[in-house]
Amino acid sequence: MECEMGVCLGESDGLTFWLARTQDYDEVMAISKGVYGGIDYLPHRYHSWMTEPNRVTIIARRDGKLVALESGLVVDGGTTEVVTGLRVCPSERGRGLAGVIQRVTDRYIKQVYPSVNIKRLTRSDDPGPEKLFTVLARRAVLSLQGKAETFDSFVLGLKAKLANMEKSGEVTATSHELVVLKDSHHLKALLLDPDLSSRLQLPGGAIIQDWLPLKPMESNLEVLRRSNLSWLADISNDKPTFMSCCTPPYPVPFNGGSLRLNIDMYGEVLFLAIKAMIIHLEQVREQIYGGVVVHIYIPHSLWEGMKKFCEGDEGVKQYMDFWEQLFLERELS
Repeated sequence: MECEMGVCLGESDGLTFWLARTQDYDEVMAISKGVYGGIDYLPHRYHSWMTEPNRVTIIARRDGKLVALESGLVVDGGTTEVVTGLRVCPSERGRGLAGVIQRVTDRYIKQVYPSVNIKRLTRSDDPGPEKLFTVLARRAVLSLQGKAETFDSFVLGLKAKLANMEKSGEVTATSHELVVLKDSHHLKALLLDPDLSSRLQLPGGAIIQDWLPLKPMESNLEVLRRSNLSWLADISNDKPTFMSCCTPPYPVPFNGGSLRLNIDMYGEVLFLAIKAMIIHLEQVREQIYGGVVVHIYIPHSLWEGMKKFCEGDEGVKQYMDFWEQLFLERELS
């Protein structure tokens, strides 16, 4: 049913459900205040969601007031729904509304995309077995925070530490060379290599890019391309054992307005992870200003080493203690 409020998908539990529209932005932001401590991606991404292919975004209203939102992206050749956004307004939390809007969204996605049979999501807490999700993988997250003007000295300090590690023989990976992958055909060949998952020990067999898990398959390359990522790979041979990607900096509400960037790393060589972090930060140096928050997603085995390597700078410090990104999956009936 379509009216001046958009397309209505039906009613349930005293709620009406609608396809989200550009015009709903202010109401969505109103229920999102304080989400993720202000490091919230949605203010920046909401409008692009409205036109993104294979994305479904649904809102719930009670007595005309917007009270919840869920967004899902259909990936993996049309077989997988990935939950990429779930919001419930503070006054409605703890009343089961999240479960209600998830069921509505799942049903609608199955209606529009009948081949979808898997639901996946990433989150920072374990929902427990009662939610019927299987934990496919866990990654550690290192978070850094500082002012843009302090990142120059921070990166210079990191480079000096790295040089000392090489001179002292503390690292043995100096023969490995990280390069920026600018050729889309080269990147495609690397990402579609059948051995990629085992060589890079991809979490759950997926490329998790900024909380979005994607199987390394051709139909997902366009999703990655839309994110305008910067890619690095160890090209010391034809079969890289380390790759990394970084989002462009984007605005978040944190501290009255900051920039956020996300660095995802695949592979377990500490030396290369450190080198990749330095290169990515150098690449964005001209794009950052004001407050900056960096989230680095890495295997657990690298977290302690990366944390220690980044310590000692007064301008850029660890923002959060150890936390995790969980990759979850369940079948859709």
